[in-house]
Amino acid sequence: MKEYVYAISDIHGEYELFQHLIDYYDKEKHQLVLIGDLNDRGKRTKECFLLGKRLVEEYGAIYLRGNHEEYFLQFLQNPEDWYPGYVRNGGKETMESLLHKGATEEYSPTEIAMMIRSRYGELVEFLVQRPLYYEWYDYIFVHAGVDLTKSDWHNTSPHDFIWIRDAFHHGKNSTGKKIVFGHTITPMLHGDMQTTDLWLSDNKIGIDGGAVFGGSVHGVIFDKTGIVQDIEYQNMKGPWQPDF
Repeated sequence: MKEYVYAISDIHGEYELFQHLIDYYDKEKHQLVLIGDLNDRGKRTKECFLLGKRLVEEYGAIYLRGNHEEYFLQFLQNPEDWYPGYVRNGGKETMESLLHKGATEEYSPTEIAMMIRSRYGELVEFLVQRPLYYEWYDYIFVHAGVDLTKSDWHNTSPHDFIWIRDAFHHGKNSTGKKIVFGHTITPMLHGDMQTTDLWLSDNKIGIDGGAVFGGSVHGVIFDKTGIVQDIEYQNMKGPWQPDF
């Protein structure tokens, strides 16, 4: 195991911010962990997906499945059923990043899914294979959280690993682990819908600063004892718009 973990979550198509964080990645010292949701909402999902894939294949990064990777894969499997909900949750930006601007007006959901599967078969297969969590010493890295009612957190359902919210945030952490997660933006966890700092409570560490909504991205470096450095970049493109 490497000496440090460098964790990044919830980039959501904000490729320039992703690049800024990757500039701090030391391939020799850091185990890079991408905690899911590289896609949707932002304009440059294609570049984010491909960079995530390259970091895994060339440098041994860990890229965990998030609920938005799941949304994307479910859409490809059942495009007509999943299209309305996926578009409401940022899927239009992903479809047009992978194809071209205006594609969602030109083609049916089935045609869009067929074109994506045809052009990006390797990427789709790569995303299907993404794990749900990563363990490192006394840490769990996971997209959304774990089921704290289970005697063994490993028995968390696949759905909860990528979707759980309140039950995890408010539940007692008896796992003996520090749990690093994204999924729920830290302004919501702080309760003021403004503070983009890391959220720390009961050995749970929320690192999604809501960048795609005008908040910030975090790249957090851990050693075995705790946080070594928190690298935070604010999204300066627009106002704070937490639109869910």
